[in-house]
Amino acid sequence: MTATAKTPKLPTLTPLDALGQAAECLKTLAHPHRLRMIQMLLRGRYTVGELAEACGIPSHMASEHLRLMQRCGLLKSEKDGRKAYYQITEPHLANIMTCIEGRFGGG
Repeated sequence: MTATAKTPKLPTLTPLDALGQAAECLKTLAHPHRLRMIQMLLRGRYTVGELAEACGIPSHMASEHLRLMQRCGLLKSEKDGRKAYYQITEPHLANIMTCIEGRFGGG
């Protein structure tokens, strides 16, 4: 009798194209102002001006950060009269922020 070694079965892995999408969204998040905005938006809805003030940047720069995160499907905006309020649409951002705050402090 000859013994044949069995190759261990790999666990089910996420498809590479899905990991590519994840990498793109993580690149979008990889900015301190965007992370601050996410941190705030996980606690409520805010206007561009409120987010800009919290980040210490001009409103036009905050708008660009928000646009990039919206394009990735992380946020949405909702009009309330003349103001637009931003809010989180991706529920997994809470887990990501919990990891960041746990590792780097805050929360």
